[in-house]
Amino acid sequence: MPKSRAAIFVCWIALAAPGALVRAQSPAPSPAAALLAHDLLHQIDDAYVSVFEKVAPAVVVIEADKKPASDGQDQNFDFYFHSPESGEGNHAPAPEPSVRSEGSGFIIRPDGYIYTNYHVIEDAEKIEVRLRDNRRFVARVVGADEHTDIAVLKIDATNLPVLTLLDSDSVRVGQMCFAIGIPYNLDFSFCRGIVSGKGRGELASTPANFLYEDYIQTDAFINPGNSGGPLFDIDGRVMGMNTLINGLGRGLSFAIPSNMLSDVGGSLIATGRAPHPWLGVQVMSLRDQLDDDPSGAERYSGLESGVCIKTIEANAPAYKSDLRPKDVVTRVDGVSVLTAHDLQREILRKKVGQSVDLSVWRDGKTFDIPIVTDEMPADLTQVAEAHARAKFRPGDNGSYGLQFHPSAQTQTVRDKINAEALVIAVLPDSPAGRAGVRVGDIVTAVDQKAVTDSASCLELLAAHRGASGPMLSINRNGQKARALLDTGGSEKQ
Repeated sequence: MPKSRAAIFVCWIALAAPGALVRAQSPAPSPAAALLAHDLLHQIDDAYVSVFEKVAPAVVVIEADKKPASDGQDQNFDFYFHSPESGEGNHAPAPEPSVRSEGSGFIIRPDGYIYTNYHVIEDAEKIEVRLRDNRRFVARVVGADEHTDIAVLKIDATNLPVLTLLDSDSVRVGQMCFAIGIPYNLDFSFCRGIVSGKGRGELASTPANFLYEDYIQTDAFINPGNSGGPLFDIDGRVMGMNTLINGLGRGLSFAIPSNMLSDVGGSLIATGRAPHPWLGVQVMSLRDQLDDDPSGAERYSGLESGVCIKTIEANAPAYKSDLRPKDVVTRVDGVSVLTAHDLQREILRKKVGQSVDLSVWRDGKTFDIPIVTDEMPADLTQVAEAHARAKFRPGDNGSYGLQFHPSAQTQTVRDKINAEALVIAVLPDSPAGRAGVRVGDIVTAVDQKAVTDSASCLELLAAHRGASGPMLSINRNGQKARALLDTGGSEKQ
């Protein structure tokens, strides 16, 4: 054994022998080091106090008088502050019946413009704003956008303290953040945390709403009453607006990013409304598509990721383009998209009327399709229903959840548009219901084969063969639409 290795071996034996191990003694800190550590703690302490004193004067308490719900409870409570599990500590206490609710907000212009959440002031008959110096003002709603949960209020005041918005794209996961709000009516409560994640989505969709979600996640202890308050950095710059939590005490809180606040809030101040761009398609990620329908793996062979087009709405921007059901979008203006949320985020960043280039995969070939965005329609009932990932009901007899009007009773329809397959019922848990087919639609073709009456339509549906469901051509109130009847869930953009 070489001498060097032998020496190491003997040394190891000596250390391992009984009584050979001696506890390492940390040297006592010198007075200078102790003083330095104490000074550092003072600096951290002063920094926390300083950022609170800088931000708090621009944070406001919002008191909204609303009509009481039929059950006497705040209908927004469970949605924005919910927990998916039951059990002690995992659910929000039911609020006492009351017509007055409280939330938070913050001033963004010295002449009295305030950002808050839409759900804080929704359906309010009267809104009052209280400043930290206890001054009170009656506020009016300048504009509100339920799809982003952003609202702008105005009070008649001048020379008010304001907060500035930073570029939320520059926010880093792991950086420190703070929040001020009024949890449980405890005014101007201050809490600290870190940024736990960015770009969070698919958190808050409900049957009655369709939200653009691109949240900043934090472990700062946000509670009911913090809604509409700021999430900010160590310099007091707003990175987001607190909007919801996922279960009390779970360390899962979410904020609307400041860039979305700036875009939507600026539009609300300028025009009172916030138009959103859309393509008019129902989509789902390729991964989810294959999970729901593994038999489609051969059709998408060679494609690793993307967003599948399920349905194209009537007269929507996508319908006016060369986009087709079964296409897979892989990029938007050169940016890769892997999920429905990715596609939504990229389209939301565009302006209404702006042209976007979609990189599309179809039958093994990739090409670009330009689409000019349009403004999202106000009625999104069908969009919200598309979020319900219902499964196909067994025993549907090959109709895919559709029921048609008897041919003999559609003479008026036939005379007007030369088609008789009038939809009179759609099962919500069926491929047709999930694809967005509506009562009143008229099916004019199945798999590009013309429909002459209800019976022929059912025959074509029953005769369909393939890994995916049939593709319908539809006349909807005089406008053409397409729908792909597959068994998987979908989301709309």
